Amino acid sequence: MTAFLLLIVCLLFGVLAARVLQPPAQLATALNWFVITIALPALVLYVVPQVTLSSDMWFLVVAMWLVFLASWVFFAVTGRLLHWSPARVGALTLAGGLGNTAFIGYPMIEALHGQAGLALAVVADQVGCFLMLAVGGAVVTARYSGAHLSVAGIARRVLLFPAFLALLVAVAAGAAGGWPPGIESIFRRIGDTLVPLALFSVGLQVHAQFAPGQAGAVILGLLYKLVLAPLLILALGVATGIGGLTLTVGVLQAAMAPMVSAAILAEQHDLEPRLANLVLVLGILVSFVSVPLINWLL
Repeated sequence: MTAFLLLIVCLLFGVLAARVLQPPAQLATALNWFVITIALPALVLYVVPQVTLSSDMWFLVVAMWLVFLASWVFFAVTGRLLHWSPARVGALTLAGGLGNTAFIGYPMIEALHGQAGLALAVVADQVGCFLMLAVGGAVVTARYSGAHLSVAGIARRVLLFPAFLALLVAVAAGAAGGWPPGIESIFRRIGDTLVPLALFSVGLQVHAQFAPGQAGAVILGLLYKLVLAPLLILALGVATGIGGLTLTVGVLQAAMAPMVSAAILAEQHDLEPRLANLVLVLGILVSFVSVPLINWLL
């Protein structure tokens, strides 16, 4: 309960700080840089060597890929039926397909399932959702904005991402028997900064701009991300005989709110950024109720 309250308090502190204290304009950007470049790799280096590989680990990765691909199909078909613009289809594909499996997924799953759940959440995020962000995100933005797609650029983005490099090192360390206690403690202490800083940063960026004609698209975006995506992954798990904590973490990661980077990509490529940001903000707020509810139902 204390860990879950920490998430809410840090998020609320960020919201209040943005509205009352007038923080520096680039504070959220600086915090995101530290979280992505320092805290997240440190957490990966601490957690991954403790992961016990199992034959059902594939489920966590495939689940995140399937969420993205199904989002693309769902919104492409819906967009054709409702005569949406390519920009709207692209924005909702990103918002529905890319979950906040790190900034919110890590602390929420750790609060619900401890270190064992967190270790599985890292696998789903780094090998599943991150690769979809790097590869699928680039393909979708190019498809719906007309931007140039560079295979070399995508490969470079994946291979040089700090947390991905940390993942490779952590896997090697785990195979070698793990870190010495002193080194492991350093990684743990740095990684502990991820939760308060990430949620505080999200709080700083919580703002919604409503526009006429977006209500239906917002509802469909939230319906897919928070309801249909976890149901799809639950069905996949049941059909393939996956159970236990692996199934639970896979479903919960699929149920996470949209990734902040999805809204950033939409803004960078002019894919209805106001719509993407609205789905992001409402998704984050609703997920604080919907994810624990799904966990309880499982």
